[in-house]
Amino acid sequence: MIAACAALIAMVSCESENVLTPQENSIEKVEIPVPEARVIELPAMDKIDMPSVSSSRGETLTASLHMAEYLSADGAAAMGNTVFFNNRGNKQLGADFVPGLQFLSDGTTDVTYYVDQNRPSNDMSVEASTMAINGAMNTWDNVTCSELGMTEVPYDGRPTGLVAAFFGFGGSFNYVADVTHNGWMPAEFFEILEPGGSNFILGVTFTIIWQDANGNPVDTDNNGKVDVAWREIYYNDNFPWNIGSTFDVQTVALHEAGHGLSQAHFGKAFLSNGNGKVHFSPRAVMNASYSGVQTAIMQSDNAGHCSNWAQWPQK
Repeated sequence: MIAACAALIAMVSCESENVLTPQENSIEKVEIPVPEARVIELPAMDKIDMPSVSSSRGETLTASLHMAEYLSADGAAAMGNTVFFNNRGNKQLGADFVPGLQFLSDGTTDVTYYVDQNRPSNDMSVEASTMAINGAMNTWDNVTCSELGMTEVPYDGRPTGLVAAFFGFGGSFNYVADVTHNGWMPAEFFEILEPGGSNFILGVTFTIIWQDANGNPVDTDNNGKVDVAWREIYYNDNFPWNIGSTFDVQTVALHEAGHGLSQAHFGKAFLSNGNGKVHFSPRAVMNASYSGVQTAIMQSDNAGHCSNWAQWPQK
């Protein structure tokens, strides 16, 4: 059976220019509720030949799905929900790449990515959306504390998407790249994650992890995090997509690529008393909610990235 991790960026009404700290803000904060986790059952996967790799201890590890986390648009019941796709193993939320273990195709420690053009947005050309996604990947690659060896795997028309294949939307169970932008999906895909999810989920990043023969996630480098095989990013075609305005492809791709590179959500979102507007403390690419066009990495984003990648590949 299969276990995954995903992190989603949600859409929320906000003032994008507002960057408030607790010291600067005198308005009473309303904390956004965090409900209980729920479980989604996957179809039987025991007959699927999943990608596998040998660990340094000689174990055969198999790729698997673990979980999904996301926030809703308006502080409703789904805000902060966590979805487990296969309630097995240790259910760790943290997951990270391991040098030499996740790179199945080229045997290097370069971070590879792929942009699938088979699932285009209804709102723009494939060329425009691909350029925006490449811009997001280059932004992370240009962070000076890390040497990722970021390499784009050229588009060749192949089907991609282990998660898409799980849920019956076509795709492939095969590894393509360490981070794959799998394209735009219909509303029904996001309704599987949460009823009404097509109305508040802009993008989602799934983490495919390694599990042992007993179906438990593994941590072969003993860093306290589950070992990542690769990550898959999907965009919600139920929203109007744009370049340079709401909803900006590069902004969302930059956020999701942050998840692809092992960053979690950062910062606090709170509602102003009286007017219902959402503020962020601080505003960052890795805030859990969309807050307008944001294509530059902020200080907190940089710090999170460097904590994961500054020592790569000696980590």
